[in-house]
Amino acid sequence: MESTEPRRNSMTSPPLFTDPPPESTTETPTPDVTMATGKTKGSVKHEDIISKSLLVHSGSPAVYQLRPKKEEIGSLRRMTLGEKDLNKSNRTILLVGETGAGKSALVNTLVNYTMGVKWEDDVWFQIVDEEKRNQSESQTSDVIVYQIFGFEGKTLPYSLTIIDTPGYGVTGGIEHDVIISERLLDWFRSADGVHEINAVGLVLKAAVNRLDDRLMYIFDSVVSLFGKNMEQNIIALITHSSGPAYKNALKALEAANIKCAKDEKNQPVHFLFDNCQQEDRTEDPEEKLQRAFTETTGGLKKFTDFLEKTKPQQLKTTQDVLKSRIRLTACIQNLKEKIQSTELQQREIQQTQEALKKHEEEMKSNEKFTVDVDEPYKEKLTINKGYWGLFFYEGAVCCTVCEENCHHPGCTKAWYPKHCEVMKDGRCTSCTRKCPVSDHVKEDWIYVTKTRRVKKTLQDMKEKYEKNKEEHESKLSLLEILEKKMKELEKEKDQMLDESFHHVVNLEQIALKVDSLSTLVHLDFLIEKMKEKGDTEKIQKLEEMKRRVEEDKGVLAALHSARRTKCL
Repeated sequence: MESTEPRRNSMTSPPLFTDPPPESTTETPTPDVTMATGKTKGSVKHEDIISKSLLVHSGSPAVYQLRPKKEEIGSLRRMTLGEKDLNKSNRTILLVGETGAGKSALVNTLVNYTMGVKWEDDVWFQIVDEEKRNQSESQTSDVIVYQIFGFEGKTLPYSLTIIDTPGYGVTGGIEHDVIISERLLDWFRSADGVHEINAVGLVLKAAVNRLDDRLMYIFDSVVSLFGKNMEQNIIALITHSSGPAYKNALKALEAANIKCAKDEKNQPVHFLFDNCQQEDRTEDPEEKLQRAFTETTGGLKKFTDFLEKTKPQQLKTTQDVLKSRIRLTACIQNLKEKIQSTELQQREIQQTQEALKKHEEEMKSNEKFTVDVDEPYKEKLTINKGYWGLFFYEGAVCCTVCEENCHHPGCTKAWYPKHCEVMKDGRCTSCTRKCPVSDHVKEDWIYVTKTRRVKKTLQDMKEKYEKNKEEHESKLSLLEILEKKMKELEKEKDQMLDESFHHVVNLEQIALKVDSLSTLVHLDFLIEKMKEKGDTEKIQKLEEMKRRVEEDKGVLAALHSARRTKCL
C-alpha cells in the first residue's frame, strides 16, 4: 500500500517528530500510557505518527499522545510537530476562553483535522493532555504555541500555528490574567515569536445564555490588546454545540456588545464544534458519536476556509497599543511621583517665603540667623528584581539626570534601557527632560523622594535659589526669585499633565477598545489634576471617556472581579 505519510523535502534532515528521550525506551511502560507497538485499526494510514507517539489507552478510538519538539523561550513555551517549509503558507489562531470552555479539546481537534484523521480511522491523537492542562491552569500563566508542520495537502493547503492561552478567570485572579496578557504580548514582540494573526477565537460553550462578569472580563481583556485593524478577525468558536442551543451563546455575545466580526445577518461570525471525538464508541450510541464527528468536521471545514480567505493582521498596531498603554501607565506613575516631589519643593519655597517675610529685618542685621524648612531630597531604595531565562529581567529604568523612575513597576522585557517601551527615537518619553537613553540605567533600585528638617541661613537660601539667576534677573530680590520658581514648578506640572492626556488620546485613536480597566484606573487622577489646572476642554474629554468606561459591561465586569479578588 502506498504510504500516506506527508512528503518532506529531501534536504531537511530533522524527523517529523522528535525521538523519545533515551531513558524512555528502557523504562517499564505504565499501564495507562505506553509506547505504541501493535497495529490498530487505522494504524496503517497513520503508522509513522503512531510509531512516534505514546499509547494513552487502547479501544475505540485508540488514543495516542503526540510527542512534539518542546522549546522553552524564557517563560514562553513552544511545541512543534514537523519541520517548517518556508515555501508553504501558514495560518495563526489565538484561542482564549475561561477554564472548562473546551480550548484544549479544540486544539486537539484542529490538530487531528490537519493530520487528516477521519472517523473510520478509529484513532485519536492529542497534543494537549487535557486533564493535566486543566489541573495546572490555576498555577501557571504559560501561553503555549503549537506549530503543526508537514501535513500541508492532507486536509489543508497550509500549516497551522495555534496559540493556546491558559484559562482566564482561574483562582489567580486579575493579577494572573494580567500576566497572561503580558505573555501574549511577549510572543508578539519577540523576534522569534508570532507577528501576524489570522483569527482570534473567543471560545465559549453553546449552553452559555449570558456572559457573566468573569466571561465578559475575559473577552474584554483580550480585545483590549489589539488595534482597530483586528476587529474583522475576531470570531466565536462555540464548543459542545450539539443541537440548536448555540443560538443562545450568539445572543449572549451580541447582548454583551463584544467587538468581533459580523456576518451578513449582523450576527457574530461563528463556527460550531462538538467535544466528543475521543469518547469511547462502545459506550455511547455509535451513530450519535459519528453524527457529532461529522458535524464537527463540517464546522472545521468552514472555519479553515475562513482562515484561508481572511487577510492576516500584522501585530505592529497591537504592539503600538501595548507601548501606548505601557507609556501611559509609566507616565502616570512618574507624574504622580513628580507631582509629589514638586509639591514638596513648593512647600519648602513657601516655608522660605514665610520666614523671609517674618524675619526680614532680623536677617538684615544677623546673616547667621537660621530658619527651619522641610527640604526634599532623593534617595535610592533597593527593590526586588528577578530573572527568567535569557529573555526577562525585572527591574527599574531610571534617569540619572532627572533622578526619576521612568518605568517602574512593570519593566520585565528589557535587559537594557534602550529596549524599554518608554524609549522612543533614542530618548525617554517619561522623564522630565526627555533625556537620551544613555542617561538611563536599569537596576535593582528606584528613586524615592523624602524630606528632612534642616536649618538654613540667608546665605544658604541665596546660594540655592540665586545661583542660576540670569543676567536680566540681577535686580530681583530673593522673594521675587522664589515666586518665579513657584511658577516654573507649576508650569512643569501642567506640561506633565498634558503629556499624560496626549497618551490617552493616542490610545483612543489606535486601540480597538480604549475603554479598558487599565485606562479607567488613571482617569480619576487625571481629571482631578486637570480641574486644579482649570483646563475645561481636556476635563470634558476625560469625563466623556470615563462615562463610556463606566457604562462598558466588560470593564464593570473586570471591576467586580477585581473587587472580589482584592487585586485593585
